[in-house]
Amino acid sequence: MPHTGRHNLAVPIRNEVELSLMPDLSPCEIEFSGARIEAWPLRRPFVISRGTKTEARVVVVELTARGKHGRGEAVPYSRYGETPEAAISLIDQPRHLDRDALRQTMPPGAARNALDCALWDLEAKIAGRPVHDLAGLAVPSAAQTCFTISLGTPEAMARDAAEVPHLTLLKLKLAGDGDAERMRAVREARPDSRLVADANESWTPETTPRLLAVAAQSGFELIEQPLPADADHILAAIPRPLPVCADESVHTTVDLAALKDRYDAVNIKLDKTGGLTEAIAMRARARELDFQIMVGSMVATSLAAAPAMLLADGAEWIDLDGPLLLARDRPSALRIENGWIAPPVPALWG
Repeated sequence: MPHTGRHNLAVPIRNEVELSLMPDLSPCEIEFSGARIEAWPLRRPFVISRGTKTEARVVVVELTARGKHGRGEAVPYSRYGETPEAAISLIDQPRHLDRDALRQTMPPGAARNALDCALWDLEAKIAGRPVHDLAGLAVPSAAQTCFTISLGTPEAMARDAAEVPHLTLLKLKLAGDGDAERMRAVREARPDSRLVADANESWTPETTPRLLAVAAQSGFELIEQPLPADADHILAAIPRPLPVCADESVHTTVDLAALKDRYDAVNIKLDKTGGLTEAIAMRARARELDFQIMVGSMVATSLAAAPAMLLADGAEWIDLDGPLLLARDRPSALRIENGWIAPPVPALWG
């Protein structure tokens, strides 16, 4: 197993733990096998406006019942005040292990995501049915994912884009200063590619109108989170010549209605929603409000991306390239060929 800094925190089974996965599954059958931190090295440094990372630090939860094992993986994100250690501490607290109960008793975020996805996986293994069937979702099919071009000089980003001619949906990481040149350079290098960009809150009210215009002129399909989440109200008062997508500004279903005047799309990530259960509800509500949908994830292994594949049906953009950024992935990893991701196999998740 390719990880470093791993530790296991076994959580004792408590009489009050309930897991409403199957009607006849008794709480005493459930074993909380543990939660641990794993570190997975990246192929190359991953650079965004907030900094550089060389490894993906993830939290993995395992549950066992009736000889079956369920797993869930999540990525705590410092932007939201999360750390892997804090997530482990939160997971370690006694609680009812029931998906609906988790939504009521745990805050949305990485810790709840790991537990929620482990519960879904365990239920599927016990029932002998895939998660999409249990959840009433469409049968997942292969979906085209964005491939991320890390932040760099315009010349470096154009070169990186040109080096992957077989990948035709690219997502640029932007940073504010120099972004017009970055967008133009990548478009010149890849006239054949679909392009989206993620500004990671790096634009300002003054620069946003001009940069949106450059993006539209350069044939970009989408700009993600141009302004800080606490300053995005300006988007309601300026022209949006291409769709603008909320990421840091939207976490769960309750956030959606207030964003209708300023965003055209929302990025649904399980690490923000706190699991697949809330993400399913959020996708349904987003559709009711006529948002376009991006399904995203953090940089992590195939185990984290697998549940998000169940949300891909009907989404305009899929951004689940985290496994492609790793130096190596888990056994039974998602199969990704020429930018197309196949649904997960049961040996991985679900």
